[in-house]
Amino acid sequence: MKIFSILLAVIASIPLVAEYSMEHFVPSEFIIPEKMETKEFRLRMLSIDDVEKDFEAVTSSREHVSKVWPDSDWPDGLTLRQNLIDLGWHEKEFQNRTSFAYTMVTLDESKVLGCVYFYPTNKSDYDAEVYMWVRESELENGLDERLFNEVQKWLEKDWPFNNPGYPGRTVNWEDWKRAPEE
Repeated sequence: MKIFSILLAVIASIPLVAEYSMEHFVPSEFIIPEKMETKEFRLRMLSIDDVEKDFEAVTSSREHVSKVWPDSDWPDGLTLRQNLIDLGWHEKEFQNRTSFAYTMVTLDESKVLGCVYFYPTNKSDYDAEVYMWVRESELENGLDERLFNEVQKWLEKDWPFNNPGYPGRTVNWEDWKRAPEE
């Protein structure tokens, strides 16, 4: 697959973490959790290997997913090719420790159920920004709420963040936009 080999070449050329301005998002000695698992789902690093299942999950949940970042037009116009590029970028950022994107999959890995993202923030009252989404088809059964609760516990137990922000969840978007910056 020609596009795959081109993408790998582009990803390989992205600089190492030392050249990024967010190199201290997590302490250098911190061991990044490989996964988090419950009795109904697993979170693990989002990678280019997930491109088709992720694309299907995003595009089948377009209306719901667009509310995760309301000031963005994502995922409008998302193509499989663009999704491959996005997933390659997420994977490289994870490797560089500059942000962390986890795919949410069924325990047998047959289906992508959603995603969770940990990003650095410039908001002075927070030390990370956390975003997440689940498939629209899973909203009625409460999966979004269960994911949110599990991620909060996981961050408290296994991550070095003292005050992660959850824009659009625990902080409404208008307050988030007005929050003081560093």
